[in-house]
Amino acid sequence: MKGIGYILFLSAAAALGGFLFGYDTAVISGTISMVTTQFGLNVTLQGWYVGCALVGSIAGVSFAGMLSDRFGRKISLSLAALFFTVSAAGCAVSADITQLIIYRIIGGVGIGVASIISPMYISEIAVAKHRGRLVSLYQLAITIGFLAAYIVNFALLNYAGQGTPTDTLWSKVFITEPWRGMLGAETLPALLFLVILFFIPESPRWLVARGRTDCALAIQTRISGSETDARSELGQTIERIERDKGSEWKFLLRPNMLKAVAIGAAIAILGQFMGVNAVLYYGPSIFEQSGLSAGDSLFYQVLVGLVNMLTTVVALVIIDKVGRKKLVYFGVSGMILSLLAISWYFTFGAGMSSIFLLVFFLLYIFFCAISISAVIFVLLAEMYPTKVRGLAMSIAGLSLWVGTYLIGQLTPWLLESLLPQGTFLLFAVMCIPYILIIRFLVPETTGKTLEQIEQYWEEKA
Repeated sequence: MKGIGYILFLSAAAALGGFLFGYDTAVISGTISMVTTQFGLNVTLQGWYVGCALVGSIAGVSFAGMLSDRFGRKISLSLAALFFTVSAAGCAVSADITQLIIYRIIGGVGIGVASIISPMYISEIAVAKHRGRLVSLYQLAITIGFLAAYIVNFALLNYAGQGTPTDTLWSKVFITEPWRGMLGAETLPALLFLVILFFIPESPRWLVARGRTDCALAIQTRISGSETDARSELGQTIERIERDKGSEWKFLLRPNMLKAVAIGAAIAILGQFMGVNAVLYYGPSIFEQSGLSAGDSLFYQVLVGLVNMLTTVVALVIIDKVGRKKLVYFGVSGMILSLLAISWYFTFGAGMSSIFLLVFFLLYIFFCAISISAVIFVLLAEMYPTKVRGLAMSIAGLSLWVGTYLIGQLTPWLLESLLPQGTFLLFAVMCIPYILIIRFLVPETTGKTLEQIEQYWEEKA
């Protein structure tokens, strides 16, 4: 395909939002114990420290769709990059827990915006046969962000343990209070993201929806490699938009669209109650409960991040060959078995090696990364028409972030009240409704154009 190199560049640029999403989400895991000790946080305040960024994410996702539908995908991504930059720099120099939480909320707004706009932008510039792989680049970037955060946390904790404290800002950030360096290290990739966004064009599908057909054609020609292919691509979009005239909200309230949005929201929130973010946020704390030291716990978390990233690479390669739904069937089945094994370990595994726990944590991450983590953003970016894609994705994304916030807040309480064994058993049970919804209510979108998927929902109505 002639324009594939350019498409890869645009997809990689947008996927940087996923890297920042992943780093900002995962870096918190290495700072919890230090921030808790320094500021004397109880279990409730600890949950608030972890979950406050998710409040920002909920706010960001609430307006991201409307913002992108009105002002474009590029401006929305630039705003997210700005939020990430301000948040990272602010966290590094926060004077107290109040300032730290405020800056974490600002970063959360960036996460919320990026989680909607980045995969949406990629889906709109991608061709159907490669769309799954290209949108999965966003999920891959998230996992690279996770891994980068775990490595930075591990490296800075070791550096702090070997360094000599002095009366300097460097010493405060990287030796005496290394959580500042862990959170502040995000500043550099956030600035890089902001700069790269100056070199990508607006989504041609968004331009068509706003009546700027000539500009859209020029961009689509470069993407497709020829003007003939570009006119064919945009012709389908123009035809669909002409048929879908009228208020966005009125269009969204049609029975077929309401059903699609409800299904997207259901799989988005259920995915959070299957345990993945509890593992990513509280992994070191859970490992410590099994008897590991803080340093070993962070090292185990690095392994979790590595498996997460490498498995996502596998998912990226096979998602357009195997199909979205088959990946979910395989992965969620494996997640259930892994969660049950982890629950068994905490119930009956006293005296057993922690290697058993690590193996099933890694298996859980493998099955999760190759299925629901790889598929969710692809499905949400594919399911909705161009006219209301931003608005519909915001609603589904809001559901996702509400679920993520609840898990961030509830996990310390669950671990304390149900103990680890009860918590992981609950996560296993929550996998069942997810796989049933995918089986009976979600269409297979592999290989279909966005316009063909829209036609599916019309026919279902």
